[in-house]
Amino acid sequence: MNALFLALGIFVVYFIGYRFYARLVEKQLDIDPGRPTPAHTEYDGVDFVPAKHWLVLFGHHFSSIAGAAPIVGPILAISIWGWGPTIVWILLGVIFIGGVHDFASLMVSVKNKGVSIADITEETISRRSRYVFLWFVWLTLILIIAVFVYLCAKTLAFKPEIVVPSLGLIPIAVIAGIMIYNMKCNQTVVALIGILCLIGLIFLGKQFPLSIGENAIMKWGIVLLIYSFVASVTPVQILLQPRDFLSAHLLFLGLLFGYAGIAITKPEMQFPAFIAWNKGGMLPLWPVLFVTVACGAISGFHALVASGTTSKQLSNEAMGKRIGYGSMVAEGLVAALALIVVATYFKDAGSLREVLDNGTGPIGVFGMGYGNITKTFLGGFGGLFAIIILNAFILTTLDTATRIGRYLTQELFKIKNRFGATIIVVVLSGWLGLSGEWSEIWPIFGAANQLIAALTLIVLTSWLLSKNKLIRYTLFPAVFMLVTAVAALIFKVREYLSGGKNMLLFFAVALLILAVFVLWEAVRHVRKRYA
Repeated sequence: MNALFLALGIFVVYFIGYRFYARLVEKQLDIDPGRPTPAHTEYDGVDFVPAKHWLVLFGHHFSSIAGAAPIVGPILAISIWGWGPTIVWILLGVIFIGGVHDFASLMVSVKNKGVSIADITEETISRRSRYVFLWFVWLTLILIIAVFVYLCAKTLAFKPEIVVPSLGLIPIAVIAGIMIYNMKCNQTVVALIGILCLIGLIFLGKQFPLSIGENAIMKWGIVLLIYSFVASVTPVQILLQPRDFLSAHLLFLGLLFGYAGIAITKPEMQFPAFIAWNKGGMLPLWPVLFVTVACGAISGFHALVASGTTSKQLSNEAMGKRIGYGSMVAEGLVAALALIVVATYFKDAGSLREVLDNGTGPIGVFGMGYGNITKTFLGGFGGLFAIIILNAFILTTLDTATRIGRYLTQELFKIKNRFGATIIVVVLSGWLGLSGEWSEIWPIFGAANQLIAALTLIVLTSWLLSKNKLIRYTLFPAVFMLVTAVAALIFKVREYLSGGKNMLLFFAVALLILAVFVLWEAVRHVRKRYA
């Protein structure tokens, strides 16, 4: 099959989903452009700050939810089951589950003074379920930060030429923020200057690769944890908003180059569309595929971003659909691009698994496929450009996840000092992420992530029910994701029991118990209210 026809089909499906299905969901959320948002009514100059323009907030939200997950998940999935079932899940998941989940999470938070989805649980279900949900989310955030710290540190260690452009983007973002907020410069001009500066840093990094010797992963991990601490306590308009604004433009450029490469080269999908339903008898397509591909189709982390940071910066409710649902569609395009460039570069699962296991990893594999698809106009810089973009997004995810983790830590442990709360999050995440391989953490991260999505959809269903709105848009996805995520966690518990992986076993069992409690509270509340 020619990859160009597949890419065109993907664009058509996503256009129809955004144009028609998202509008049906929007009608249930009572969008009112004239109603002041929490960014204005709760303004504090640190977290509640209205974005200068909707594209700035789109940049933050898109950058935060993307990270490396829409690249890593699809690449792992096609190596096990083939690209056919993977692309079907990416398409249907985005339109009917992920887009709805993200859009509704954002708007329900906006209508509740910008509070988190866990806080909304108290209003829609019960106070006890809120505290249980907070613990569930807090544990999952530790997993998220841990896995992305390791992935980013590993990439910096094995690709020293990307260090300068990856870290150099941080001061450029601070300058961009000053230009936008203080100097009132045109945003297009600022974006162009930022991208030109990054191009210069790419050439500089190629000439001066920065290596830090032995134990590089551990050293870079510590650097990233320090960065996460500083970035997450800094006011959003200084670093978070401008950096995410620039990062989003980078990814748009990356998507443009990637799909342009497909249009120019018209490569064939060499990789098998389907490999097996249950590879090796240990990896059943259901439920494992649906938690392996998380952020590219549906991700509970998105609800944490939507209700944790994005809702505090939305300046007008009218922007909700393009930021919430639109960002999910954009992430689906990223996941689909990752699938296509890898499936056109590798011919079989054996060759792909060999490269994945030799230290290159999914990010390196994506760089290889992207470099191949764009070599006609980017030459030898395509792969390097792709990896730099991914690292920029991982840094964004680390910042946002740590910031949300700080909110939850302050609330759970009654800590008023934001610095002390952030230290707790950073230390625990670093201990978990740098004490083991990312491949060990990824499966439980995927299952926990999808379970947050299921619980979020249950909360959103309860909210819609309380407002006498149609609940089918969230109820059916909630049931599917709940059954799938619980099955995946049970599958991992059995594996950890037999393998003696006690730390991961603790996380899996704790998450299962917390999820069952929230579900029980939700069912009890609905029966009590509507009996």
